[in-house]
Amino acid sequence: MTKFLLSVHVLAAILAIGPITVAASMFPRYVRSPAVGGDGSDQARTAALLHRVCRGYTVVGIAVPVFGVATGAQLGVLTDAWLLTSIVLTAAAAALLLLAILPGQQRLLVQPVGAASGADAGVAEAARSAAARLAMVTGTFNLLWAVVVVLMIVRPGSTTGA
Repeated sequence: MTKFLLSVHVLAAILAIGPITVAASMFPRYVRSPAVGGDGSDQARTAALLHRVCRGYTVVGIAVPVFGVATGAQLGVLTDAWLLTSIVLTAAAAALLLLAILPGQQRLLVQPVGAASGADAGVAEAARSAAARLAMVTGTFNLLWAVVVVLMIVRPGSTTGA
């Protein structure tokens, strides 16, 4: 049963968290002002698609910690420091996704960076600033997941010799 739980946990992480990290990282680029000579509609559609990918895979991503905790319980490592640290980092990444990234994307889709006219230069600058902050938060989200992956592989104190 442990091998099954671990397999589902790893597959869910790859298939759910991977697309979120990539789509969230690409989003700020596509929500920025349109290319010279373009109306920006292609970029706006791409940004909207990337947001839908993030939202949709967030729901599927719930399987990652669920199967992770189940695997940890089967292995008897729920009180190990590396796993507790991974759980805290996972919770922090989830909080960033739910409280900052998805709402930030939604706000930028409503008022895209390039949508402001010359008269609305202040609005355009605020939107560019919001896109830059979103990119930073997304980078932090991705870094948290990278640390969790390393902890899962290295498992300090493991008897596997890794």
